[in-house]
Amino acid sequence: MRRSRRSFDQLPRSAPPRAPISPIDVSRLKTYSLSRRHSKVRVADFSVPWRRGRSFSRFLQTLPDILAVKTLRAVVQAIVRAHRRGRPVIVGLGAHPTKVGLNPVLVDLMERGIVTAMAMNGAVIIHDFELALMGHTSEEVEAEIDSGRFGMAEETGRMLNEAVVRGSKEGLGLGEAVGTYINLHKRQFPHRQTSLLATGARLGIPMTVHVALGTDIIHMHPSADGAAIGAGSLLDFRKLAAVVAGMEGGVYLNLGSAVILPEVFLKTVALGRNLGHALTDITTVNMDFLPQYRPLTNVVKRPTQKGGRGYSLIGHHEIMVPLLAAAIVEEMRH
Repeated sequence: MRRSRRSFDQLPRSAPPRAPISPIDVSRLKTYSLSRRHSKVRVADFSVPWRRGRSFSRFLQTLPDILAVKTLRAVVQAIVRAHRRGRPVIVGLGAHPTKVGLNPVLVDLMERGIVTAMAMNGAVIIHDFELALMGHTSEEVEAEIDSGRFGMAEETGRMLNEAVVRGSKEGLGLGEAVGTYINLHKRQFPHRQTSLLATGARLGIPMTVHVALGTDIIHMHPSADGAAIGAGSLLDFRKLAAVVAGMEGGVYLNLGSAVILPEVFLKTVALGRNLGHALTDITTVNMDFLPQYRPLTNVVKRPTQKGGRGYSLIGHHEIMVPLLAAAIVEEMRH
């Protein structure tokens, strides 16, 4: 059957031409004097060119008092204030800060009594252990994954799992178990001065480890004991919750953990408040080289919506963490 043609009268007709739009008349625009306007940027806040031979304290003073520098100064003041008042300063740690050489900076803050507790994911203890044992860590995953060699270092799997199992039998959490193991076998760990875990065990600082089973290379080894790992990690969660419950007036600093520690910290806040700890005056800080959802939500925003302050500092850890630590040490002198 042949389709009938649409008649000319049925075709859509074009709209009638519109009148041209005249430019808006600005002759009666209302203005005011610039001298009466609030401005966010002032010459007084500008940076000062560097002069050779000046002190680091002077360098800090030359930074522009704008945006991230204002945040950095607020974080420094919050940490120093917490330290002087005897309040907790807790560091939540992913593996990246350790892998970019920052253990000595963090160890120094622990020995100064500034960092009073440290929580970490399972990857941190692997790199911390290997550095203490061998003085090197961080394998080339791309070079090893195809052959099946990735994560198969014998000493790492055997000794760390041994430390976890021994610690579990003694009622220790994962962090204390590994730190104690390193300190008990000093001759085997010639670089133990770089170890966060060994330092924490030596100083009696709470060192908690929060593991997702299957995420760490030692879980692939036959010596891995799921019961010991789980028991140690749960004990560490409850230890961290006890520390967080008492952090009124204190600071929580998340360094490079995108998922595990932000989730763990949020649960410790919830648990503490459920048990009667208000936590209405806390400072939380996220430091990473790019903004990510969970740290911004579960560290910076949600825990402080009842009271406190949340800050975010974006930048490479190998630059930002030493800068923060040095600024803290300088502020302690005043």
